[in-house]
Amino acid sequence: MKQRVMGFDLARALAIFGMVIVNFKTVMNAGSGNEFLLWFATLFEGRASALFVILAGIGVTFLTNKARNSGDKVAVKESRVSLIKRALVLITIGLIYTPIWEADILHFYGFYFLIAATVFMVSNRSLLLVSVVITLTFPILMLFFDYDQNWHWSTLTYMNLWSFDGMVRHILFNGFHPVFPWASFLIFGIWLGRFDLSQTIIRNQLLTWSVITLITTETLFYLVRYYLADGLSFGISPKDVVSLFSTSIIPPLPQYIISAGSSACIVLVSCLYFSDKFKDSNINRWLCQTGQLSLTLYVAHVILGMSVLDSINRLSNQPIGFSLFSSLIFCIFGVAFSVFWLKNFKVGPLESIFRKVAS
Repeated sequence: MKQRVMGFDLARALAIFGMVIVNFKTVMNAGSGNEFLLWFATLFEGRASALFVILAGIGVTFLTNKARNSGDKVAVKESRVSLIKRALVLITIGLIYTPIWEADILHFYGFYFLIAATVFMVSNRSLLLVSVVITLTFPILMLFFDYDQNWHWSTLTYMNLWSFDGMVRHILFNGFHPVFPWASFLIFGIWLGRFDLSQTIIRNQLLTWSVITLITTETLFYLVRYYLADGLSFGISPKDVVSLFSTSIIPPLPQYIISAGSSACIVLVSCLYFSDKFKDSNINRWLCQTGQLSLTLYVAHVILGMSVLDSINRLSNQPIGFSLFSSLIFCIFGVAFSVFWLKNFKVGPLESIFRKVAS
């Protein structure tokens, strides 16, 4: 798997599409309209971004494989420095981008990469242990710190972000994608990238265990919520029942990490199979090219996509149908632009800048 794997690019494209759907729905406050469409849009919340982070972890493994396998101290140091450079660039770009898009994930990525720079040489078992520790640290932090602090939930606005205390809380604990527990996705991706996913038996094992884990987690916590009902008999409020025993992204409790990670693996394996079976089809090739411009499209869906919607006064209080239609239009344009761009250049515009700055 030394050459570029089309299935990973396809999965990256689907992750971007999912993030566009979620972010357009969020910024438009699209809570009305067809019930099925509302349910469909909800499927991507916290799932598309989880897949995106896991894919980044797989990328870290590909970037550092040579150094890890050789054990050469100079090569290991170079790989570590490369990861740190990438982390610092992502943190800088993300923090500059945050005033424009408060739900930015890039600066969080940077901190995930700093952790990756410290652990990419450890054993497979240790990687899983680190991922579990990061996941379990979050509910422990909830015992000592107020998860709701600085949040204005009705508008999804994070107050006091640029204060020292607010920034630390935002990055580590209660931001949109805090290090605890979101970095566990990246570490899991590093672990996953060490397996040869071109092998059918490995893919099938990953798919089987992911489906079992997803179904078990979702069923178990559904039954817990059903049993607790409104929670009054157990001394907790209905709001706390939903908050503590749901598998949704807010708050990102361990059951969410397990469920989202499992669903991400299912999509990933499906993409690998699809790209293998239809590797010569135009649709597969176009979508894979789209995945190669994921950074460019991530920034463009806010800078360009939302700006256009704002210019026609359709950026707030829209029905879910219009939100999904807008997402579809952007994704189609994203695919067309990616295909056009890669006919003339080797990498995307922002991807090229990122490589030059982080090299």
